[in-house]
Amino acid sequence: MAAIVTRAACFVSIIVLGYLLRRIGFFKKEDFSLLSGLVIKVTAPAAIISSFIGRELDGSMFVLSLIGFLFSVSLMVIGYLTHRRLGKDAQAFAVINTTGCNIGCFALPFAQGFLGPVSVMAVCLYDIGNGLICLGSNYGIACSIKEGGNRFSLKPVFRALSRSVPLITYVTMILLTSFKVPIPAAVSELSGIVGSANAFLAMLTIGVGFELEFDKEYLRAMLRVLLPRFLTALVCATLCYLLLPFPAEYRKAIVICMLAPISNLATAFTNQIKGDVGLACAINSTAIVISLCFIVFALVALA
Repeated sequence: MAAIVTRAACFVSIIVLGYLLRRIGFFKKEDFSLLSGLVIKVTAPAAIISSFIGRELDGSMFVLSLIGFLFSVSLMVIGYLTHRRLGKDAQAFAVINTTGCNIGCFALPFAQGFLGPVSVMAVCLYDIGNGLICLGSNYGIACSIKEGGNRFSLKPVFRALSRSVPLITYVTMILLTSFKVPIPAAVSELSGIVGSANAFLAMLTIGVGFELEFDKEYLRAMLRVLLPRFLTALVCATLCYLLLPFPAEYRKAIVICMLAPISNLATAFTNQIKGDVGLACAINSTAIVISLCFIVFALVALA
């Protein structure tokens, strides 16, 4: 337990370091986009590749993708229903900012740092289902809601999914692993080196983008989004860990994924639908703090 608390303190320290470096001017607010892009498009894909190399896929593991998909869909439905009396704009906002989990920049680094390689691969498989919703489907549905619910376009969904480097990496590695295609030693070595930097860079990026200051008028709106989301996450994570007939490594991976904060694309999608970006940022930052507390507690409890 002491080792878990120590490592968790190190993760929090890196987040604090990123925040302080931005406050003193070493990083600018605009650098968050650059750093998050580096994590999503470089270090996280490398970590994904490294986690699949030398592993065999059990068909039952694909159930993790279905769980990730169903959990994200359930969050989207809950967000839609809890805002049904507030108008279409509020519902569209909730569909984006309630849905999905931040896997690449949050759950994956925790799996790398606290769990074994099998759990890392389980997190990757979970994120396939999760990504199908939070990488574009929620945005497409939000656009449909704002336009009156009579028209749903798949174009923004396919555009977002086709540009998702982690999702493309997942699919590629699943195909290569399933057909037992050997990975060149050079690729294995390079992905191991780059992927090992993912945990540090992801935590640093979270710190750089973290916002402590927000309008007090946001509190009620934040509570309306965050309370149902995390109550659902706690219930689902508990049930999955206790009831699923999977090895402990898989079940711990599911817990970490479900307790992860909101997808970091939520703010960008909120901007695209002309929603309240300030509120989206406040929700995202607050969710990070809540998730940190929940995940550390879960890791200690399940150790």
